[in-house]
Amino acid sequence: MKRCMFIDDSSVIRKVAKRILGGSDMLVIEAASGFDAVEMCTADMPDIIVVDGALPDLQAEDVIRRIRAMESPIQPQILISLVEVDVASIMRAKRAGAQGYLLKPFNRPQLLECFRTLRIAA
Repeated sequence: MKRCMFIDDSSVIRKVAKRILGGSDMLVIEAASGFDAVEMCTADMPDIIVVDGALPDLQAEDVIRRIRAMESPIQPQILISLVEVDVASIMRAKRAGAQGYLLKPFNRPQLLECFRTLRIAA
């Protein structure tokens, strides 16, 4: 079973993602802050991580860098989640180790297509 972590200070975004992705082949884990997410990844690294581009405690690139610096047999695929296409934020996230981005708010078809693309790239 694949494990996906959604890091977002919005409980609505986390719940929607969990409702869309949660099922027999995907376990969705929620983190409300960058610090919580880093701590959770230290204990148990997920396969896919979606990081909010506007976290209140850490910048998304810092979260990505901290996760990438961890020693783990799992090298997660990481996406930054943004409310609009911001090329500078996307490039900073990619330099930190992200594979791509996801626009929010998202709907079921958009999120599922994004995750299908991740599986192909894996």
